[in-house]
Amino acid sequence: MQENAIFAGGCFWCMVQPFDTQPGIISVTSGFTGGHTENPTYEEVCSGTTGHTEAVEIIYDPAIISYESLVEIYWQQTDPTDAFGQFQDRGDSYRPAIYYHSQEQKEVAEKSKQKLATSGIYDQPIVTKIEPETAFYPAEDYHQDFYKKDPNRYALEHGPRQAFLDNHWGNE
Repeated sequence: MQENAIFAGGCFWCMVQPFDTQPGIISVTSGFTGGHTENPTYEEVCSGTTGHTEAVEIIYDPAIISYESLVEIYWQQTDPTDAFGQFQDRGDSYRPAIYYHSQEQKEVAEKSKQKLATSGIYDQPIVTKIEPETAFYPAEDYHQDFYKKDPNRYALEHGPRQAFLDNHWGNE
């Protein structure tokens, strides 16, 4: 049995690797969701006219990794206090959101968000939206598995994000 999860946390290039390397992950696809245009291109999404956000769709085996675990990984990849982008990526297409496709996913995400809000990790409100899943459109091929295809550029893009995460989560 397979399930899916959709998370938006800034540039999708930086959202793939943390999930892709977990046991039970079948695939992680970079793409777009939450907008009003069918099959948008990267350029259209970047123009700000489609309403989409960059996101990743994760196909996983719930017998190996739970949705709750995926949400916990998600929080550790984003700045949930920044509603206007993530790290150096600014604008509506980089807004953080968890897109649920079932009542169970919604409840898990909301409970996890509340736990994070009361944890003391952040001194600002958690503003990440939890919204119903909408159509997910895969990005062009050159965006897929970017961390594998261009590790040097991935390291440059991921650097500001990693510095923030290290400061909040103690990652090393």
